[in-house]
Amino acid sequence: MLYYFFVMNIVSFFLFGVDKQKSKKKEYRIPERYLLGSAWIGGSFGALFAMFYFHHKNRKGKFLLVIPLTCILWTFLLWLFK
Repeated sequence: MLYYFFVMNIVSFFLFGVDKQKSKKKEYRIPERYLLGSAWIGGSFGALFAMFYFHHKNRKGKFLLVIPLTCILWTFLLWLFK
C-alpha cells in the first residue's frame, strides 16, 4: 500500500506540473477532474505540495478545500490500515 501511495503522489505532482506548463503556453490543459481524481485516489500530498510549489490552482476554492480534506482522509486511512 505504501508503494501505491508513493507512486500516486509522484503522479499527482507530475500532473499538476504539466498542467502548469500547459497553462503558461496556453495549450490544451489537463481537466480538473483528473487533477482532483489523482488526489482522491492517493496523490493528495503530491497535489498539495505541487499546488504551492508550482503556484498552480492555489487560488481556486474547490482545490483549496478538496485537496487538504483529501490529505486528512488519506492520513486517517494510512493510520487505520498501517
